[in-house]
Amino acid sequence: MCGRIDQGRTSWELFPHGSDVGVRGVGSTREEAFEQVAVALTGVVTDPRKVAASRPISIACEASDDELLLYEWLNALVARMAVDGVLFSRYEVHLEDGRLDARAFGEPVDVARHRPAVEVKGATFTELAVRRREDGTWVAQSVVDV
Repeated sequence: MCGRIDQGRTSWELFPHGSDVGVRGVGSTREEAFEQVAVALTGVVTDPRKVAASRPISIACEASDDELLLYEWLNALVARMAVDGVLFSRYEVHLEDGRLDARAFGEPVDVARHRPAVEVKGATFTELAVRRREDGTWVAQSVVDV
């Protein structure tokens, strides 16, 4: 499972990692990178373009650094997807002082339309990174257990 969706200044991609899948988001800000890696998380399950961004859900988490915050963010999304039976396609993320406040927009899973490929069990610390590239863009990535 791999793929990449380039949307101009932002992008997301999946990369293979053994029996698991890597998710990566790129943006001109840390917030955009966190939003895009979340789209990649949905991309593990289904094509995010098939998911209507009709239902907002608020999510908040805290951590001592950006990488742990990314880990918490991805696992919060996985939990909401599983508990609420939803998929998300659009995100609004605000980061400040080790805190993430976000809204995830999506809809209940429709098996016939979304055709879920796998279930994501959670983010891991494998290849977990949040960094600024030399060109000024931000990257947020992790391997997720499927």
